[in-house]
Amino acid sequence: MSASKSVVQSVDARAEWERALAGSKLRESDFTTLSGAKLAPLYGPENSELDYERDLGFPGQFPYTRGVHASMYRGRLWTMRQFAGFGSAKQTNERFKFLLAHGQTGLSTAFDFPTLMGYDSDHERSLGEVGQVGVAISSLEDMQTLFDGIPLGEVSTSMTINGPAPIMLAFYIACGERQGVDPKLLRGTIQNDILKEYQAQHAWLVPVEPALRMITDVMGHCAKHVPQWNTISISGYHIREAGSTAAQELAFTLANGMEYVRRGKAAGLDVDDFGPRLSFFFDSHLDFFEEIAKFRAARRIWARKMKEHFGAKDPRSWMCRFHTQTAGVSLTAQQPENNIVRTAFEALAAVLGGTQSLHTNSMDETLALPTEKAVKIALRTQQIIAEETEVAHVIDPLAGSYFVEAETNRLEADAEKYFAEIERRGGVVAATEAGWIQREIHRSAVLYQRAIEQKTKNIVGVNCYTEGEGGPKIDVLKIDPKVEADQHARLAALRKKRDAKKAKKTLDDVRDAAKGSDNLLERFVAAAHADCTLGEIASVLREVYGEYKEPKIL
Repeated sequence: MSASKSVVQSVDARAEWERALAGSKLRESDFTTLSGAKLAPLYGPENSELDYERDLGFPGQFPYTRGVHASMYRGRLWTMRQFAGFGSAKQTNERFKFLLAHGQTGLSTAFDFPTLMGYDSDHERSLGEVGQVGVAISSLEDMQTLFDGIPLGEVSTSMTINGPAPIMLAFYIACGERQGVDPKLLRGTIQNDILKEYQAQHAWLVPVEPALRMITDVMGHCAKHVPQWNTISISGYHIREAGSTAAQELAFTLANGMEYVRRGKAAGLDVDDFGPRLSFFFDSHLDFFEEIAKFRAARRIWARKMKEHFGAKDPRSWMCRFHTQTAGVSLTAQQPENNIVRTAFEALAAVLGGTQSLHTNSMDETLALPTEKAVKIALRTQQIIAEETEVAHVIDPLAGSYFVEAETNRLEADAEKYFAEIERRGGVVAATEAGWIQREIHRSAVLYQRAIEQKTKNIVGVNCYTEGEGGPKIDVLKIDPKVEADQHARLAALRKKRDAKKAKKTLDDVRDAAKGSDNLLERFVAAAHADCTLGEIASVLREVYGEYKEPKIL
């Protein structure tokens, strides 16, 4: 059969199908992605034009569309890193050990609100919040309790904290040193992504410029002294949880990443000294194919930007390595057991999209912090995907799908439009301080909520297949108020027994470094060893830099 005859027959067959489609009765639906992008009824070669070598290539090779490692999961499965933290450091230490005993392969730490905002547990603003949505960590002593019996030279730890992130990293480094672990052996990630806090999550410590200065201090210090540590986890997760579309999550996250690269270079760092230690953190939502395409587009965009725009020469700097968490915002308080199914599909999308590590949300997390039963089911969800579905046997198995490649191209193109608009508005910092990025996210959140209310997007158990007010009840975790009282007592005892002169001296050194140009992370580590508290160190920074005032966006 000649090539020309084959094409003619294909055109004729498509025309016949289109006539059949036009005469078909279709469901009432808007037929869009979860983000609102319109979908064609069928995808073919005309929808997914790409140059194989330029746009796909091979796994482990530029532009990494198909994965950052040549062997991907045939070599090593993703890290199963369940997010954990509640109550006291001792309680969370017990949860860490529970998860490790049940097959978790990395630790991920959730902190309470006072810690996230840089306040000690006994500060007046901490009243009623200690240990409620994460673990309370106010000192190096707390950090030592958190990792008691867990060798920091052998485990990889992620810490989800941003404004006070450099201080928390200092506690971790000092904790390792007290265990006898050389900082060069410490492995893990500190989120440390302050730009998305101003844009979406709102847990900041100081204004933008000094916050960015602290980040470059972390990058510079770790490049020399903690070389296996990921100094930033540039996070789209919270942008998506705030209501963004997939394209906005992709664009704003990578734009923030590029701003950190610019700041690192402006601080005199070589891009290949810190580029390999930048990592990302994405949401995996319920639109199965859009999410897979988003992850593939992220790798391709980042590789091109780092190589062609920022001049990185080390291939490790081109790699968009990322952690994924299933979508918390997709979980429902109604019929909470349904969340197990939602999480499974989201986790499968993350795996098919090539994530390096994964957290699966527990079914009860819209109601409280997860119980042991719920978190074990969430972990088992990953293990079933890894051990029973066989999806990890083939690398990037959906490559070449007309639909997946078209979605990958669309998301890349949409991201590029956002990059151009951000540049037109003076860059990420200017667009954030003017509230433009926040407004874009807010508009998308409103549109999505309206779609649910108008039932053009259905949520099972919420606006369809409902069971009334008296739906199923499940047991939830409750934090004992005694946790707060115990934390107050621990802090009082710590301040009483420490060397007060040494503590004051190290805080003065932090103040001097903040006013000058010395590396702040080095000063934070010294202050940690002197048993200065998180709140005391953060208070010095607020004194020098002031506090951030967010713009009005509505």
